[in-house]
Amino acid sequence: MRETALASRLRLAVMRLNRKLRAQRTGQDVTLTQLAVLSTLYKCGALTPGRLAAREGVQPPSMTRVIAALEELGYVERSPHPSDGRQSIVTLTPAGLALIDETISAREAWLDHRLAELSEPEREVLSRAAEIIERIAGNE
Repeated sequence: MRETALASRLRLAVMRLNRKLRAQRTGQDVTLTQLAVLSTLYKCGALTPGRLAAREGVQPPSMTRVIAALEELGYVERSPHPSDGRQSIVTLTPAGLALIDETISAREAWLDHRLAELSEPEREVLSRAAEIIERIAGNE
């Protein structure tokens, strides 16, 4: 198989799987962008709005609007930066943490169900493929 054909098939398969996984969420009151911000805070811990915007690849004014909406929903809170009075620190609230935990559980339950439909040899192939994909994704 040509490398470009493999790259195309893999790209499409990963995108389709990602789309299916993203559809498995419990918090329908948040957008996917807001959920991505919550996930970043879950993985990285408290961040300034500027660092959060950089991690999400958006402009700071856009992130300010996302944070305000999440704050209004009770999923994040802002506190003063300990050493820079011009900045704030954004953290998950217990409700935000619960939403992320529920979303992760829903996605993993969906994937567990789909994996259970596969044969043991197919699951072994996917296990090896997951290791390779992690390696590819880690080498940016």
